Amino acid sequence: MGGSHKMNNFSNDSYYGDLSSILIQNSPFWTEFIRTPERSVALMEDFEKKIDIIADGSIKENVTSVAGVPSWTLVLLKHILEYSEKESLVEVWPNMELMIHGGVNFDPYRSQFKKILPYEGLKYLETYSASEGFFGIQDREVPNEMLLMLDYGIYYEFQPLEEVGKEFPKTLRLEEVETGVNYAIIISTNAGLWRYQIGDTIQFTTLNPYRIRVAGRIKHFINAFGEELIIDNANQALDIVCKKTGAVIKEYTAAPVYMGDHGSGAHEWLIEFETKPDDLEYFTEVFDNALKSLNSDYEAKRTGNLTLRMPIVRSMKEGTFWEWLKSKGRLGGQYKVPRLSNDRKFVDEILELAGISEPDYAE
Repeated sequence: MGGSHKMNNFSNDSYYGDLSSILIQNSPFWTEFIRTPERSVALMEDFEKKIDIIADGSIKENVTSVAGVPSWTLVLLKHILEYSEKESLVEVWPNMELMIHGGVNFDPYRSQFKKILPYEGLKYLETYSASEGFFGIQDREVPNEMLLMLDYGIYYEFQPLEEVGKEFPKTLRLEEVETGVNYAIIISTNAGLWRYQIGDTIQFTTLNPYRIRVAGRIKHFINAFGEELIIDNANQALDIVCKKTGAVIKEYTAAPVYMGDHGSGAHEWLIEFETKPDDLEYFTEVFDNALKSLNSDYEAKRTGNLTLRMPIVRSMKEGTFWEWLKSKGRLGGQYKVPRLSNDRKFVDEILELAGISEPDYAE
């Protein structure tokens, strides 16, 4: 599942667009014999038309592996299953053995993939890449960690999160890092980048060899009240509450509700469920307790409901996030729903699109 590109108006010999589309455009000719869809389809701009054509063509192929961003790959797989009129993708692709994923945290999607890909012994392999370089590959059957690629023309430096944004921040060399600490990645590459901050945060899981897990994004956090909530906290808490309530989450985003006439502040969570919890109030309570157990700053701000009160969880109708991305012209494998925001721009846009223009925040 790749993106699309366009011809550069200033030169007929160059293109601009999503990294995945540039890679497809420049892949060796022989890859066309062992992949689906064909290149012309993979590079189409109209995403909705593209998945229709892919579904029609791929059900006739002997597909043994699938690669892509989990959120968009899931959309495609569901479309293929519906198009094929089969009960399971095992009937469509009986020899499927590998799912390669990257781009977003896989945990919120894991249960959905196991449901739609019920293959015995199916392997899941995570990769970590960006437009700026290729950084990590899962090298053993341990989820949520990847071997850091040290021979791909990249010099790494690591910045503790408390140093991010300072005028003269402290950075660490590879041999100075510790396990379990959140770092912002800074790279210098043989492509010309010099001490470039790519925006991701990672943790080291082992130091010999160097293995990492992606913890989140520097700009994707909520710290409106000093709670310092990061994506890693959110994903872990949602995993806990889903296991306890049987809910399955399709997409989510969150933002602060500021203190005002309605009392203390809060976090507002817009969640589109694949499987809704039986009791949303209980779901919210378990979620809140999970966040407290994972983040001491959040727990402190929740004490007595003085600064932060119970989270506001809204169950959004099916297709809400798809429609929002579509309204932004962001359908396709390279685009992702922002998980946490320290302002209300995204949340307010989605609420308005959903017809909730004046939500009630009264305690």
